Amino acid sequence: MSHSDSEKEKTGKGRQEGGNDAPSEGATSSNSSAAASAQAAEAKSDGTIEQVQKLLAEKQELLNTLVRRQADFENYRKRVEKERTQERQRAVESLIEHLLPVLDAFDRALMESSDSAYLEYRKGFEMIRRQLWEALAKQGLVRIDAVDQEFNPHFHHAIERVETSDHAEGIVIGELQPGYLFHGRVLRPAMVRVATEPESKSMRLSKTDS
Repeated sequence: MSHSDSEKEKTGKGRQEGGNDAPSEGATSSNSSAAASAQAAEAKSDGTIEQVQKLLAEKQELLNTLVRRQADFENYRKRVEKERTQERQRAVESLIEHLLPVLDAFDRALMESSDSAYLEYRKGFEMIRRQLWEALAKQGLVRIDAVDQEFNPHFHHAIERVETSDHAEGIVIGELQPGYLFHGRVLRPAMVRVATEPESKSMRLSKTDS
């Protein structure tokens, strides 16, 4: 082998060894493409997360709106029912107010009488009066307790004060007209006589002298 051939062989080997150390153009392009794909996948993943979070927020907002609408509707329904109940009670109350004089008339008719002819009709009046009262009581009418009760200006209307030592001061001793409650509200106060302590003889004389 000549000297020139030996140099060519060394040069060829050097080129081959140098080619193994340096990356080729194809390998560089492949790495760049992989990096770009990874970045695109990461960006797409971030976008998907943001979209999911946005959808969850919109869902929660819709749920909150639905809960508020349901609460508003429930309040509206209760208000309408209350107004209807109040309207019915006012209508019944007005009717009962017109029937109270009829009830009073039955009470007066059922008072004791010495007339024997009247006694024959008493049972019929009692039955009609009882039926009328039961119908009114079912609607919420309640008679006010008056006699032997302490005078209460909210339930009793004092027509007369009677001096007496048989009852304590302020006790109702007589009822001139019964009073009634309708669903806990005073429909008509009872007209009553109220006991008061009698004045002493000396106080009466002093008033007479003056």
